[in-house]
Amino acid sequence: MSEIAVLRNKVGQESQVLHPAMGRVLFLLGLSVVINYIDRSNLSIAAPLIKDEMGITASQLGMLLSAFFWTYSLMQIVSGWLVDRFDVKWVFALGFVLWSAATAVTGLLHGFLALLAVRVVLGIGEAVSFPSYGKVICGYFDEKRRGFANAVVISGVALGPAIGMLIGGGVVSRFGWRPFFIAVGLAGVLWVLPWFAWMPRRDAASAATPSPVSGMIAVIRRGQAWAMWLIHFALAYPLYFLLTWLPYYLTRSRGLSLNQMARAGGLIFLIFAGASALTGKLADRWIAAGATPTRVRKSLAVAGSMGVAIFMAATPIVHNTTLCIEMLVLVGISMGMLGTNVYSTAQTLAGPRMVGRWTGLQQCMGNLSGAVAPAVTGLLLDRTGHFSGPFFLAAIISVIGAIIWLLLGRIQTIDWGPDLA
Repeated sequence: MSEIAVLRNKVGQESQVLHPAMGRVLFLLGLSVVINYIDRSNLSIAAPLIKDEMGITASQLGMLLSAFFWTYSLMQIVSGWLVDRFDVKWVFALGFVLWSAATAVTGLLHGFLALLAVRVVLGIGEAVSFPSYGKVICGYFDEKRRGFANAVVISGVALGPAIGMLIGGGVVSRFGWRPFFIAVGLAGVLWVLPWFAWMPRRDAASAATPSPVSGMIAVIRRGQAWAMWLIHFALAYPLYFLLTWLPYYLTRSRGLSLNQMARAGGLIFLIFAGASALTGKLADRWIAAGATPTRVRKSLAVAGSMGVAIFMAATPIVHNTTLCIEMLVLVGISMGMLGTNVYSTAQTLAGPRMVGRWTGLQQCMGNLSGAVAPAVTGLLLDRTGHFSGPFFLAAIISVIGAIIWLLLGRIQTIDWGPDLA
């Protein structure tokens, strides 16, 4: 029996304790998400300085912030097929090296078009990440442990910007934005070394996969897939709005210094990470106690979606800066409740054989919000001069997400047999 099959058996047999080998892999996945989100959000941290240095408009800055998502979204489909077809160990490593190199090169560039191009390359590299996470978690973590496993990933989504703001804000304030990009990009490459040492090879049995066309068509034909695409969009829109524009909002609209922005933004995303971990563990225990995945995922996700909507809408209304930050902290808690259940639901519906393609398509459709949110925000700012419109739009989209969660049917693994014939 292959190394990977042995690990899968052990994970399946141990209902309460995660096998140490996969525990190390889960740690690496969480760390990779932190690096991932530092690399994709560092431009927003440096945005005020870059805007002034290059003399670009808010619309041009919005284009820079959204350019990453042009290729990141579209390449998700290719990445989903790659991790189903080839060993995720190698696919993820190659993408990781590419995006780290793009981050380092950013610090050497001076023109708007050059920055635009390297952000496009960054999107290509990072597109391998979430299909890879889905492939590993769905293959080696059963339903009772997927909540926490996905919470580790979602916590990384929050910890990346938190660390980026807390440390990056200080570094950028003291040394400028260029050294920050170069150091983060070069340091990220070191992650690949333990990944090769700890991630087991794929066994031959798991290599069987449907053809690219039949596999994608099978997913597209499912109504649950379309519902999850819309749900993912509704989660990602307010998240990417904050990831890309929060530093600018706090410094220019709320009058915070770079260091104050770093502390406030870091606090918001740290709370987001903590809420993700707690919600993931709660979901696992709730399911282990006998509740259905449908009841658990929907209850937490609807509550999180409505929380995001309410507190997003309240943020630009309050005049006190401290109260504004408190509203954003509550947004972070709500996102933590929502995020882990989006990915856990997708993995349950897809099952191990199709999770790469499903995740790739869902990431593609959902992350189109990353291309839309920064650009639309820049356009609204140029037109109105304030942030009320962008915050209200994010709240409305989150309400739509809650409605779709309520309409989503039973959460159970789809029988793909006839679709893949």
